[in-house]
Amino acid sequence: MVRKHYRFTGRVQGVGFRYRAKHAAGGMCVTGWVRNEGDGSVEMEVQGTEEAINRMLVMINRSNYIQIDTIECREIPPKEQERTFQVR
Repeated sequence: MVRKHYRFTGRVQGVGFRYRAKHAAGGMCVTGWVRNEGDGSVEMEVQGTEEAINRMLVMINRSNYIQIDTIECREIPPKEQERTFQVR
């Protein structure tokens, strides 16, 4: 089990990114959260297996409307009590 913090830039706000992420997380049994930032980026923390997180990212990127230009990622400590994925 790993937890990662992501920051996405590009055409990522106003295109359904957060709700696509929530749908993908549910299908992959991934927990965490996603939110829009004031600078036009999207931040997300996800927790699950490496494979589930990677499959989730592929699902998000398959949208015709979302265009991810850059992804910043860092591993962070897991949150043992977290059980859901939330849109903030």
